[in-house]
Amino acid sequence: MEREAVLVGIDVGTSKVCALIGEVARDGSLTIVGKGVVPASGLKKAVVVNIDQTVRSITGAVDHSERLSGYQIDRAFVGVGGQHVESQNSRGAVAVSSHTREVGREDVNRALEVARALSIPSNREVLHVLPRGFIVDGQEGVKDPLGMSAVRLEIETHIVTAAGTAVRNLAKCVQAANVKIDELVANSLASAEAVLSDTERDLGVAVADIGAGTIDLALFLDGSPFKTVVIPVGGNNVTNDIAIGLRTHLPVAEELKLSHGTCGLRNVEAEDEAINVETLGEAAGMRISRLELCQIIEARMREIFEMLRAEIRSVGEGMLPAGVVLTGGAAQLAGAAALGREVLNMPVRVAGPVGVGGLTDNIMNPAFATAIGLLYWGAKGLEAGEYASYETAPANGLPSRVRDALRSLFP
Repeated sequence: MEREAVLVGIDVGTSKVCALIGEVARDGSLTIVGKGVVPASGLKKAVVVNIDQTVRSITGAVDHSERLSGYQIDRAFVGVGGQHVESQNSRGAVAVSSHTREVGREDVNRALEVARALSIPSNREVLHVLPRGFIVDGQEGVKDPLGMSAVRLEIETHIVTAAGTAVRNLAKCVQAANVKIDELVANSLASAEAVLSDTERDLGVAVADIGAGTIDLALFLDGSPFKTVVIPVGGNNVTNDIAIGLRTHLPVAEELKLSHGTCGLRNVEAEDEAINVETLGEAAGMRISRLELCQIIEARMREIFEMLRAEIRSVGEGMLPAGVVLTGGAAQLAGAAALGREVLNMPVRVAGPVGVGGLTDNIMNPAFATAIGLLYWGAKGLEAGEYASYETAPANGLPSRVRDALRSLFP
């Protein structure tokens, strides 16, 4: 199948850094040809706290993927996380300037500029200005106004911003690893590309990427995001609770969570078992019941879902008939979907990436939704002609991809 371009996605997370290299075919299909996954250091709750350690982690992931693929990475789509990521919705309205009174691309761009001219603090940077829909002379629900006769054009946009210092520190780390940035993408929007169906987006759905340190949450309606937020809790909070409750080491607590943990207590009560636990200051350790371990896990996961419920309810009841799609590494905890349905009182499913070929061993699971979603994000932009110049990759390395313009904001 003829290759159109080679894209790179780098997910810089709290617990791991993942670099993926994907070939995009003419038909839009995606094939993974290189992957590198290394433990992350230098980050706390998805925010850089140590430049040198973060650079080493990114460099390690990039080196692994380069060796596996034979390509040399020079540019990448990079995920942005952390509690500093926020969003707001804005409208912009302009008069149609053409003498024929037909909406042109220039009118759309002017409306976008008006929409994004809302008051944003100087210490924040705009990551995305995403059109949600257009209003043409009072007619709502227009997805593509080009060529329509009109006097007044309004646009509804979803604007995602992030703390300028956090963004610059992340960009500095990526560039120090000798990788230029094609685009910075909010993690939740990248994950949505990998796990959501078009039907779910249209009906109304939330995607919650539960990572080690944060939950990246995006709410969709009518096919577009209308709220993007990051909740500063994740799988590490569960591990910490286990370590404190059982007075054990964090690596031991993590192993207990992965090997014996579940959110569903009913099954545990029926077949309880004893587990040996190495404890702090006691050479012999102790024996606990699996039920005791899972009660700690269930209590924290219930609290996490209650925080999700508060965020979802803040936009109104009944807005998400398609429910919540859980992804991210911590979403793989047994019983997560069932507990989510109980607390949120709506459909909940756990999803990983789909529809990708190539070197997919060990990455077609929820923990890699963001990394694969970054490739999908780039492929979608490529298909829409939003990147000015992408050459087909030569056999001896990645293409030199020069963008003559910023990412077009037109859908």
